[in-house]
Amino acid sequence: MRSSTGQHWIALDHVRAVAAFLVFTWHFMHSTNGYPVAVEGAPAFFPLAILDEGHTGVALFMTLSGYLFAKLLEGRAVRYPLFFLNRALRLAPLMVVAILIADLDRYLRTGEVAVVAPFVTVAAGFVSLAPLANGLWSIVVETHFYLVLPLLMMISRDNRWALLIVVGAALAVRLGSSPLGENAREASYWTIFGHIDQFILGIFAFQNRAIVRGRHRLAAVTALGFALFYYWFDAAGGLYGMRGEGWHAPVWAVLPTIEGAAYGLLIAYYDASFRPRDTGVSRLIGKAGAYSYSIYLLHFFVVFRMARFIDEHIMGLSNFYIACLWSLVCFASMVPFAQLCFRWIEAPFLKLRRPYSRPLSPREPPALAIDGSGASEA
Repeated sequence: MRSSTGQHWIALDHVRAVAAFLVFTWHFMHSTNGYPVAVEGAPAFFPLAILDEGHTGVALFMTLSGYLFAKLLEGRAVRYPLFFLNRALRLAPLMVVAILIADLDRYLRTGEVAVVAPFVTVAAGFVSLAPLANGLWSIVVETHFYLVLPLLMMISRDNRWALLIVVGAALAVRLGSSPLGENAREASYWTIFGHIDQFILGIFAFQNRAIVRGRHRLAAVTALGFALFYYWFDAAGGLYGMRGEGWHAPVWAVLPTIEGAAYGLLIAYYDASFRPRDTGVSRLIGKAGAYSYSIYLLHFFVVFRMARFIDEHIMGLSNFYIACLWSLVCFASMVPFAQLCFRWIEAPFLKLRRPYSRPLSPREPPALAIDGSGASEA
């Protein structure tokens, strides 16, 4: 998918596809109560623990968002009113459709009609930070990131390392709040106070992408270490088992930072080290990534039904590995539908977007402090 500037990077579409598949698999396998795959334990093949805890795909999305905006705004001045207008045109139309579908689904199940109330609830969620259903909470979190993006850009203008001070401050706040009896999981998973690390570390990863370009061993060690960490996290209870109190609280406090650091490094490594072609399998994966917003918001209406139908009428899905394979099949089946949603719901509004950035004049300070050794590469 192309930005309003016409730029397109298929490597980042690949990352989007992976993130969408992680979230889809999380819901396909576990629903909200461990059906059809129990949430206890972790898969013997430890790298697949990330699929067993596929909610981490949201962290990957958010880290990628920070990386992508740093890449789009490199060396450019930003017109913020147009920036916010473009983000509204990108996110709002499909979000409205998702809310209306949820209202229709509620009416078919219960006979209850509440057309206005869901929109009021979503609007209130932007202020109250209360979690919203059907993935809308993550849209709220990303919107909060857009609001603080100008401040982050100003902080990083003179010193790119200053962003790490913000990460450290956010981590300190989360660690410090644990003894006060607050639920660390709620703050870390559902709000900008947890995910701000991932957005910032995505920006930082782009700024320092030259450091990881071609560093295959570093990427391999990072991926292995992150997989081992998530295997431990999964075996210790994961999202459902580690509630956020007691000794679990510090784990939830540092989890967003660990996710952001690992994903940021791996995104930068992949983007800086490879140039995937827009053909064959690469193109198919890229398409899934290009339509990932439709998949992400609309899969809630079918993913649980898909899993139940297969489990009850085709074959049992209690085996983790079998469920993973079926999840891949069902995820792939959503791509053509998501393409139609993109074409008829998203694309008409995307045509209304206007360029919100312009090249800097020689005397203007850069919007983001970029490593000069890699500033001309994208």
